[in-house]
Amino acid sequence: MIVKNDLYDYKNRYIFQDSEGFKFSLDSILIAEFAKLKQSNMEVLDACTGNCAIPLIMSCYNNSHYTGFEIQKEIYELGKKSIEYNKLDNVQIINDDVNNIDKYFTTNFFDVITCNPPFFKVNDKKVINENEKKAMARHEIAFKLEDIFKIAKNYLKDQGLLYIVHRTERIDELFMYALKYNINIKTLQLITTKENEKPSIVLVKCVKNSKMGVVVKPQLCIEGLNSYQNLFKEEL
Repeated sequence: MIVKNDLYDYKNRYIFQDSEGFKFSLDSILIAEFAKLKQSNMEVLDACTGNCAIPLIMSCYNNSHYTGFEIQKEIYELGKKSIEYNKLDNVQIINDDVNNIDKYFTTNFFDVITCNPPFFKVNDKKVINENEKKAMARHEIAFKLEDIFKIAKNYLKDQGLLYIVHRTERIDELFMYALKYNINIKTLQLITTKENEKPSIVLVKCVKNSKMGVVVKPQLCIEGLNSYQNLFKEEL
């Protein structure tokens, strides 16, 4: 059943979700806050946008233009419905594989790219969900980690920013692809969801054609938080 929910505690923001299927996750909130922009009038791409939670949150803070790509038709419809309900003329969503981005945009077009990609490889020990929508959101069936770096290499402007949220066990791959495509990781933020547990989430800020050198932020525990707004210092 399709339901309208408050978008967490973001004032006057609502999101449509499938109560028995796809829902946005905490990871989307974290990357949206981590990538929060100080400037307006920027072109922002959200790859693998799902029901558009990341652009819905980021657009609370400024008037940049946001484009989300979502390959699954039913989830795309949820995002489209949310954009229309919230009357956001600076957010759009495209129903296509983001790897087909060349059909819509010229190279070096975007100032910022955000991505909450599928976390698990198809041959991972994690069991692939029988629900196709959830399976594609969780496993690299249609979109692999390297794909976002390929897209960023071609469609980010020089010195453009790439923000990714992922699992800590794949940090080595993040660095490998960042070096391969010269989109170097500049800031790394580890997140733990419970006190006295190892971090399970990593947020990275990368810059296209930048010099090497990484700032590692102090580990952050988010257990018991009632709000995630302004959780991070603004990066721009």
